[in-house]
Amino acid sequence: MTAREAALVSLQRYENNKKFANIEADNAIRRNGLEGADRALYTAVFYGTIERKITLDHIIDALSSRAPSEIDANVRMILRMSIYQMRYMDRVPDYAILKDAGELCRRFAANSAVAFVNAVLRAYRREEGRIPFPNEETDPIAYLSVTYSYPAWLARMWCEGYGYARTKRLFAAMEENPHITLRVNTQKTDREAYLALCRQQTVGAAPTRFAPHGVRLSCHCPIDWIPGLAEGLCYVQDEASQIAVDVLGAVPGEHIIDACACPGGKSFGIAMSMRDTGKLYSCDLHKNKLKLVDDGAGALGLSCIETLEQNGSVPVPEWEGKADRVLCDVPCSGLGVLAKKPDIRHKAEEELSRLPQLQYAILENCSRYVREGGRLMYSTCTLNPAENEQNVQRFLKEHPEFVPTPFSVGEGDARRTYQGGMLCIFPDEYRDCDGFFIALFQKKDM
Repeated sequence: MTAREAALVSLQRYENNKKFANIEADNAIRRNGLEGADRALYTAVFYGTIERKITLDHIIDALSSRAPSEIDANVRMILRMSIYQMRYMDRVPDYAILKDAGELCRRFAANSAVAFVNAVLRAYRREEGRIPFPNEETDPIAYLSVTYSYPAWLARMWCEGYGYARTKRLFAAMEENPHITLRVNTQKTDREAYLALCRQQTVGAAPTRFAPHGVRLSCHCPIDWIPGLAEGLCYVQDEASQIAVDVLGAVPGEHIIDACACPGGKSFGIAMSMRDTGKLYSCDLHKNKLKLVDDGAGALGLSCIETLEQNGSVPVPEWEGKADRVLCDVPCSGLGVLAKKPDIRHKAEEELSRLPQLQYAILENCSRYVREGGRLMYSTCTLNPAENEQNVQRFLKEHPEFVPTPFSVGEGDARRTYQGGMLCIFPDEYRDCDGFFIALFQKKDM
């Protein structure tokens, strides 16, 4: 099966079965033995077509002589794939795209569809700069949605929460393909030594701006090319998550609870801050996921972590008032990681409605575990006021025993202080970071 055939089959599976895109991609690459250029082409077409679906459908419907409902689902998918390559992949010649589109129609749709597909694709190349898009002045929500290929409900939510200008900047920032960011394992090395190793192996890398132990690669490379990864000298973790660990401020010898730990990245950073002393309970609702934490801790040489199957919203009476610090990195809508996970943008708005109450239940329950004078942190990898600021405001109103705690991130010229104890990491401002939210509280001495 060719790379484009594999991409079409994967897109059909993704669309029809609502599979996670990354799982489908991994299975397809393995199933079809895709390597090298074929693997790169498959990956670009599969993820790119998912990411740009709204824009692609707008173009197809504008150029088609048929009503949207009259276009066969497989034919529409072939058109999406083809126009994606013509619009966003400048190394693929048009003749190759048209030829493959015809072959895909014959195999996966019908011979009669070939002429229609060719007509639409030729019309696209002819009319490319004249296809009407929504007007930014008269219909800004539709403009943002179609131009950047995000659902209208998300454009509206961000405009209401953050303003139109910031929303536009956020969508533009999410278009960038982020490089891999690493957290150096300070139990085995330090950042300067690790950067020297990267230079020795001719892998471009630079220190992260705000996270003190982070390194950002300056090129895209396969995971198995990363220096020292197999030896446990580092692990992959976005800078925003590293900032969150730094804000928690763990120190050696403490008793800490990570209430929603999997896959374990923040637990590993906390354990390193503790210099692998004290006790860190890494909990998760799903027992099968805890193996990721155990395996990761083993690879990094960390022994202070104990994994536990535990629902964050269900009380553990013996933990009450015992923890020096508690991290509630709660399940969320993931709207901060849209640049890395394009399928998230196709979530239905209703899927978000149950999350704030679930998040609040975890935060409220886990607040019981904090000792007097101890610290509690609430974090998400999303940009949604209902999941972030509104949950914090509710918690502070209902729990006067906790107060917001000021904190700083970064060093030197990059140092920023947040007196209100809350930070929303916007990717347009914190370049190369996921969207993220952090709130830090301290429990009063009674």
